[in-house]
Amino acid sequence: MAKGTPAVLTIAGSDSSGGAGIQADLKTFAALGCYGASVITALTAQNTTGVQAVHGVPRDFISQQINSVLSDIDVCGMKTGMLSDSGVIHAVASTLREHFAKKGVIPLVCDPVSVSTSGHTLLQPDAIDTMIDEIFPLSCLITPNKLEAELLLRKRGYPSAINTVQDMITAAQHLSTLGSKAVLLKGGHVNISREDINNVTSSVVADIEVNRDFIFDQNVEILQAHNIADTTNEFVVDVLYIRSEGKAILYPRPRLVSSNTHGTGCTLSAALACALGRDTALAEATARATSYTHLGIETASPIGQGFGPLNHLHSVTESLIVPRTIRNPFPLTYSLIRNTSAKWSKYVQHEFVVKLGKGTLERASFLHFIKQDYHYLKYYARAHALLAAKSDNFAPILAATHIVLHIAKESSMHTSYCAQWGITKEELESTPESSTTTAYGAFLLDTGLQGDTMKLVMVLAACLLGYGEVGLWLKSEAQKPNSWVVWEGNPYLKWMEDYSGEDYQNAVRVGLETIEGRAVADPPSALRYAEWLAVWERCTDLEKSFWDMAMNLS
Repeated sequence: MAKGTPAVLTIAGSDSSGGAGIQADLKTFAALGCYGASVITALTAQNTTGVQAVHGVPRDFISQQINSVLSDIDVCGMKTGMLSDSGVIHAVASTLREHFAKKGVIPLVCDPVSVSTSGHTLLQPDAIDTMIDEIFPLSCLITPNKLEAELLLRKRGYPSAINTVQDMITAAQHLSTLGSKAVLLKGGHVNISREDINNVTSSVVADIEVNRDFIFDQNVEILQAHNIADTTNEFVVDVLYIRSEGKAILYPRPRLVSSNTHGTGCTLSAALACALGRDTALAEATARATSYTHLGIETASPIGQGFGPLNHLHSVTESLIVPRTIRNPFPLTYSLIRNTSAKWSKYVQHEFVVKLGKGTLERASFLHFIKQDYHYLKYYARAHALLAAKSDNFAPILAATHIVLHIAKESSMHTSYCAQWGITKEELESTPESSTTTAYGAFLLDTGLQGDTMKLVMVLAACLLGYGEVGLWLKSEAQKPNSWVVWEGNPYLKWMEDYSGEDYQNAVRVGLETIEGRAVADPPSALRYAEWLAVWERCTDLEKSFWDMAMNLS
């Protein structure tokens, strides 16, 4: 075993079709870089259409399996799945309790498998009580779904109906009193809208957080506008409640329409056991596990005639950038924006942009801006010419050349636009370059002369996408009730229309496809991604400086 590879144990039933139970657990362990051990509590004859037969394993033999593994292997994390009856549950709990007393507690994730998807109770009432009384107190985390949570709550006299996000939060709080350190209430059976999430998170309650890995933050209008699949208003929300912190964390993600869901709960709890086995904090462990499971569903291929399994191997080829999917076709761009979110927002929502949107921007500032923008276009064209020179086949050469020609055409349009503001061609050419313009242009050309062509693509895309984002942000704000943006009658309306319009947004779409396609074809190492991110961040700083220059007339 490689140094630093944690060993993780699953105590669960066997699924002969391989999609759930210990088979799903072991695949998940391996995919996430852990060594997997297993204790089989039951044998099943099942496939994607259902369970045909179950053969129990003697309780003494279950205990013997656990002792065999734990006496030899340094297990860092573990999970329980199918525990078929009260006797099995007691055997598992007593064996673990004895080991914990002698050698220390191991993080345990309990997937309280007790209700089928159709709503049928799989455990006898005494078995449910035994699970609550004996397994939950040993558990770092329990992971019930809606139906299981309602059953557990009823058993202990709590209100049990779970239909809203707030119901889920309340239920998770109540479930946390049953013994475990934390509760992850899975929301696959609860219909949640974006408005429901916003309503909960906009409240003044301080102990609710939202993980936004699958929810676009502000100032990513370009990604939403060009993501034709992102039309859903239906979300799945998992709720983590950490008892010691008195805090709830929501993990929303778009609801997937998929039949590849067999073994979802097993996979999630296995991924959690892996993360906790690495001493990952609960909140981050949940973020990783829910993301892994979601992508496993989204990237799965059909297997079998019923509900097929997840794609457990989507993460085997380790990548700093999550795979492109229908719902998230721009993962690299989103990663860049998220990792520079503070600077990106200051750029997009700059005072220059806000005043332009209101129509109150000083004329002198706008004139200074468009004069300097004319000089910047020369650098931008030269940088694309460098991109053509660095390309090794005709497709990218032709694409870069077309952009150079488009910029040349745009410069004529820019000259005509300036003329409408009383700026002649002679005045444009004779206006000295600002030091800000020179600094930005020099960065463009210097990046182009360096070895990695993708860094040049990145610096060019940052400018293209940034203006596209500003245009769409202003347009989006203008469409809100009682908007602060003045659209009709705004002296800068044409500028806003140009950058939010179809022609420019078509260019944005091409830019997005270019950088995402190149990243897929040549995935970056950690060092290379850090270089791309540094280029993106520097461009964001320089773009903000361009707005500063206009406001200061420098």
